[in-house]
Amino acid sequence: MQVEGKLFIGAGEKPEYLTLRLANRHGLITGATGTGKTVTLQGLAEAFSEAGVPVFAADVKGDLAGLAAKGEPKDFLLKRAEEIGLTPYVNDDFPVIFWDIFGQQGAPVRTTISEMGPLLLARLLNLNDVQEGVLNIAFRVADQEGLLLLDLKDLQALLNLVGQQAGELTSRYGNVSKASIGAIQRQLLVLENQGGALLFGEPALQLTDLMRTTRDGRGTISILAADRLMQSPRLYATFLLWLLSELFEQLPEIGDPDKPKLVFFFDEAHLLFDEAPAALIDKIEQVVRLIRSKGVGVYFVTQNPLDVPDTVSSQLGNRIQHALRAYTPREQKAVRAAASTFRQNPAFNTEEAITQLNVGEALVSTLEDKGAPSMVARTLIRPPASRLGPLTAEERQRVIQNGPVAGHYDVAIDRESAHEVLQKRAEASAAAVTEVEAEASSGVGGLLNSIFGTGGNRRQKLTPAQSAAREVTRTVTNRVAGDIAANIGRSVAGSMGGSLGRAIVRGALGSLLRR
Repeated sequence: MQVEGKLFIGAGEKPEYLTLRLANRHGLITGATGTGKTVTLQGLAEAFSEAGVPVFAADVKGDLAGLAAKGEPKDFLLKRAEEIGLTPYVNDDFPVIFWDIFGQQGAPVRTTISEMGPLLLARLLNLNDVQEGVLNIAFRVADQEGLLLLDLKDLQALLNLVGQQAGELTSRYGNVSKASIGAIQRQLLVLENQGGALLFGEPALQLTDLMRTTRDGRGTISILAADRLMQSPRLYATFLLWLLSELFEQLPEIGDPDKPKLVFFFDEAHLLFDEAPAALIDKIEQVVRLIRSKGVGVYFVTQNPLDVPDTVSSQLGNRIQHALRAYTPREQKAVRAAASTFRQNPAFNTEEAITQLNVGEALVSTLEDKGAPSMVARTLIRPPASRLGPLTAEERQRVIQNGPVAGHYDVAIDRESAHEVLQKRAEASAAAVTEVEAEASSGVGGLLNSIFGTGGNRRQKLTPAQSAAREVTRTVTNRVAGDIAANIGRSVAGSMGGSLGRAIVRGALGSLLRR
């Protein structure tokens, strides 16, 4: 069933293919839970890999890990292969690299605060417009000060600096309130408690590691372990959007290649768009529209076609629609919306067919040679050659240890950045305070010794005037030392601790002794 330059999807009345040359025009895979979306994704990943195209996919339920193991010739799979004319149907395993933000089920995935940028960070932290503005000011300060922002410690230290300079920054950029800074710091704490701190640091992910091919020409399938990550949906969605943005910014323009340089599957895509501000939706639309010229195909996987905004959905030319339920008004609307996106087939009613599809069956429409969508066809999806279901912990560990990135990302690097630089500045300032205070104390102490003497003179009985003078001197000395500490950092602090301090003490004592 293999055709040069095309990927076999399945068959109904006729075989259905995805044209490799048009695979970077993106796609949409939708359907209710349990209708076969994951198996469809698995089969497409296998086909792309066989064609030499690297694949990235998030494994939300753990099932995609089975791509790394050879499948078993089960009866229902053999029956499906026979029904659609898939001969020969051979079980096989595929080259897989496992990734995990938490570093437990794959190689650690990291980026830096600077690479994430204020827009995506604001989305990640769920900041309002005012707080996002303060975050942008913080990034501007980091640029001006030459401060590297690599991990959460760096951002926290930078925000402390912004708080200290709030008055000056307010007059230059607009209001910088302690309340906004405190709100951002609290959100950073929440992110840290959720394990999000592990995402930021070095060594950062190299995109070339996602675009590997094997010696026999197969594309590597990168699988992000997302079962734990899904407990923090905003972190999951923001990370994948960052990855798309990095691909968009770093890859060169290549037009329309014979096959994609990378295919990116965005599972649970609704999390990307839920409560997303307009600015973020605009950025997503821009990335989806332009990244195809970088040779990257993006395939959104979600339950409801209404989860994807129209501005983004209009960019998705290849569509696979599994069964939808239509029990509620919203579900009925989703069915009508899904049906309206297909080029209608006179052989059946598309809207009715969507609710009648069996598990492992879908409506398929792909872009044909001239870029026009094919007529929608009811299609039995091809069975995967790899394992259906997850790997054991031992099997996964074996794949990780033998993988091409083993050991490259395991040890985190904490080089000097904003946190360390600002900490050194604080220590230097504290040392300067201590030094000036010591000089002030030495100056006043010497003055008192010269007046009252030391040693045996200390035991000498003082006159009432001398006792009063000592009390006044002690009070004045404390005030002088306090003034010096309060004015630390100014160039005149030394002179105040020396000449002016002595003049005050000398004047007070002189007037009392003359009495």
